[in-house]
Amino acid sequence: MRYIDSHAHYDDERFDEDRDELLSSLYNKGVERIITVGCRIEQCINAIELTKKHNHVYAAVGIHPEDCDTAPENYLEQLEQWAKLDKVVAIGEIGLDYHYDGFDRAKQIKLFDEQLALAKRLDMPVIIHSRDATADTIEIIKKYAPLKGVMHCFSGSAETAKQVLLYGLHISFTGVLTFKSARKAAEALSVIPMERLLLETDCPYMAPEPFRGQRCDSSMIVKVIDRISELKGISPEGVAQITMENTLRLFPKLNV
Repeated sequence: MRYIDSHAHYDDERFDEDRDELLSSLYNKGVERIITVGCRIEQCINAIELTKKHNHVYAAVGIHPEDCDTAPENYLEQLEQWAKLDKVVAIGEIGLDYHYDGFDRAKQIKLFDEQLALAKRLDMPVIIHSRDATADTIEIIKKYAPLKGVMHCFSGSAETAKQVLLYGLHISFTGVLTFKSARKAAEALSVIPMERLLLETDCPYMAPEPFRGQRCDSSMIVKVIDRISELKGISPEGVAQITMENTLRLFPKLNV
């Protein structure tokens, strides 16, 4: 069974001791492709460097809402230059995050809007993060609909999932879907057609059961596949194949 991890963070310091060895081993464990995602400028640089070392690793570049204060004045020009590289497949991770006190709503919205506009102009898919900011996120993506991209690490309701789908986006779930408390995620999954679903780990975060609390890596996505198989009534092999086809279609540069 082969599958794609559409969202990972292999530049994270938790991979410092074994990063290259781990990435090399994952292909032989069934991981066909990995998108490692930048959240600030230096992470984008690190992600691109990993694509040069590993044939099955690709990158996304963007400024995460929690990192909006780190964006230099010319950040859009830098993202546009990187977007021209063969193995940079998307603009992301971008979006809104109102979870922690002290966030700058106006600045987050400005950067999200600017990066969506850039992606639209470049005809690039986007990888969107939204936490505790559903109303503003929906309002902004509506402005750019139809959008090519994915709402990653989805934590919204079934109703929100329907709106996201309406505006053209795909949806992906992390290992949270396997948690016993993930009733809302299971309800959201029930309204998502298989052709709009992607797989992701968001590693090193969000390890699925029975690995919860451990460092996550792309091989653990099989537990998410098993849970989707159970909830959708489709074989694990079918889930892996359909989501792989979806991911390759959404991110055409993965075929390079």
